[in-house]
Amino acid sequence: MWLDSHCHLTAPKYDDDREQVVDRAAAAGVERMIAIGSGYGVKGNADAVALASRDPRIHATVGVHPHEASALDDPGRRALREWLADPAVVGLGECGLDYHYMHSDCETQRRVFAEQVSLARELDLPVTVHARSDGPEAYEELLDIWLSEGRGELQGVLHCYTGTLDFALRALDAGFHVSFSGILTFKASGALREVARGLPLERLMIETDAPFLAPQGRRGRRNEPAWVTIVGEQLAELHELPAEEMARVTTQNAYRFFRLPS
Repeated sequence: MWLDSHCHLTAPKYDDDREQVVDRAAAAGVERMIAIGSGYGVKGNADAVALASRDPRIHATVGVHPHEASALDDPGRRALREWLADPAVVGLGECGLDYHYMHSDCETQRRVFAEQVSLARELDLPVTVHARSDGPEAYEELLDIWLSEGRGELQGVLHCYTGTLDFALRALDAGFHVSFSGILTFKASGALREVARGLPLERLMIETDAPFLAPQGRRGRRNEPAWVTIVGEQLAELHELPAEEMARVTTQNAYRFFRLPS
């Protein structure tokens, strides 16, 4: 059985058939899905919490996306703490730094990310981390904040990883897992496949980032958690393992990381 460690099930693109999307994933062998609450306004986190509360196949994370860092205010901080206490919530995120789109300025992004890392350490929660940059700056600054605020006490996952092998190995030393999305299957992603090949199995997860980043063969379509199997099959091929074994390993890693009930 597979697990989609990062999908945006509350995205408006699913408003007409959300239940059917989840059912298709289950039919494809995806036993659990992590619904990421951030990315649709700070208040949008509540939708992921509500969805996970209704369906035992779904768990939620809540946080403040770097795109929305400038929107975080004191009421949002209070709400974030309340959501993080909900039993349907298994982690904080996604949060991090995005120096590509720059919807929030760099200083604000750094401050809000540091605040969330500190909160996760206080509450002893795993963190789903977003890093995107046209150069190394966001990655390096993100790791600095992680080390200073996390103090070696946290686990995180670099979601939808597209960085270098060198940085990924440094991140592993800092307590991170690495998650790959449908980008791993793209024809132009040969370098990323070499990164994935070079990482230890016990620190790998897979995701769709649905409704974004549909894998090769389905590009241009709305992505779905059911298609995380395609990412897993690609990763299995890179590590010369049967797909069933990669499903077992990545699902076990995610269960342990998010502390899911068996």
